[in-house]
Amino acid sequence: MRRALLGLSLIAVLLSAQAAVDTFEFASEQERERFYAISTELRCPKCQNQNIADSNAPIADDLRKEVYRLLNDGKSDDEIVDYMVARYGDFVRYKPALTSDTLVLWFGPLFFLLAGFLAVFMLIRRRQRAANDPLDNILTSEERERLDQLLEEKKSQDD
Repeated sequence: MRRALLGLSLIAVLLSAQAAVDTFEFASEQERERFYAISTELRCPKCQNQNIADSNAPIADDLRKEVYRLLNDGKSDDEIVDYMVARYGDFVRYKPALTSDTLVLWFGPLFFLLAGFLAVFMLIRRRQRAANDPLDNILTSEERERLDQLLEEKKSQDD
């Protein structure tokens, strides 16, 4: 009885873990390598964190079939990627091209890093300047008189 349950459990696990395996026939090993190189360069529109080679989503399966069809039609790698970008947008590429639309994507992190360094530098400089300047240079003569007056009032209240 135990062995039967173990066997059924094993079969259930194997059936549920079965991944979608594409069986494409290629004319040469070079064509197979091109197919997998392109498939790993394109992002699955549904999964968003997987390429179409690793994804089991139905849309990724369709995209793999489309890449295979375009390869068989004699399209170059760039033509295939351009076709996918035209159809799904720049998001489908893991490494989007440098265009005016993707400038923020490429240089945004660098801008924020430099802005952070500049803010820290200015904060440190301001604190150093405040520590080096005596209080007399910070306050105007009217503010110094008011401060002296408040200190005298406080001193007379304490006595």
